[in-house]
Amino acid sequence: MNWYSPPKNNKPIIVYFHGNSFDIGERAFRIKNYIDQGYGVLLNAYRGYSGNSGNPTEKYLYKDSKKIISWLKEKLLIDEKKIILYGESLGTGVVVELAQNINYKAVILEAPFTSVTEVAQKMYPIFPVKYLIWDKFDNLSKINNLSSPILFLHGKKDEIVPHSHSKKLFLKAKNPKKNLFIDEAMHNNLYDFNIDKEVIEFNSLI
Repeated sequence: MNWYSPPKNNKPIIVYFHGNSFDIGERAFRIKNYIDQGYGVLLNAYRGYSGNSGNPTEKYLYKDSKKIISWLKEKLLIDEKKIILYGESLGTGVVVELAQNINYKAVILEAPFTSVTEVAQKMYPIFPVKYLIWDKFDNLSKINNLSSPILFLHGKKDEIVPHSHSKKLFLKAKNPKKNLFIDEAMHNNLYDFNIDKEVIEFNSLI
C-alpha cells in the first residue's frame, strides 16, 4: 500500500520511506507542509506494515523500493532530477541503497544509522549481535557512492540511533552536503523542531 499526492507547479516529488515503528497514516502530519508547498509526495508502506503482507527483510525492502522508483519514471515520466528521496530512521537504509550512483534532486536522511548491526551492538553490548543479525543495512559502506546533494537531520539526544552515527556518515559523504543536528531533539520528535522548513529550504537552494 502506498499513498500518492501529485506535485504542483513543476515542483519535485518526495518519495518518503518511513521508520521501523510507524504506520504510514501516522506520517500525515509530517508531509502536510510539503504538499501545501506544492511538492508531490509518495509515501511508501513496507511489507508487513500498514496491513501489507510479507516480511520486511532488507532484500525485499530494496526490491520493492526500486519498483516504486521505476513506476515513477516509467509510468508517470518523472525524471530523477525531480525526485527527492527521504529516509526516516530505518528508511535511511532503503534510501542510501537506492541513491547509489544516481543523481537525484536530493537525499534527505533523518536519524540515519551507520549500520543496523552497530545500532544493535550499542543497545546490547554484551551480546555478539553483529554476527547474529542477517539484515545489516550498511549505510557507512555505501554513503560515499551517493552523488546527490544530501541533508542530514538528527537529534543530539536521540535515544535509539546515537547522533554519532550521523556524524560518521556526514564526514564520509561527498559534497554537496549539509547537516542540521538539533541539541534537544530525540529520535521521534524532530518535526517538533520544524525540520520540514529545513527540508524545503535545502531543496530550494539546489
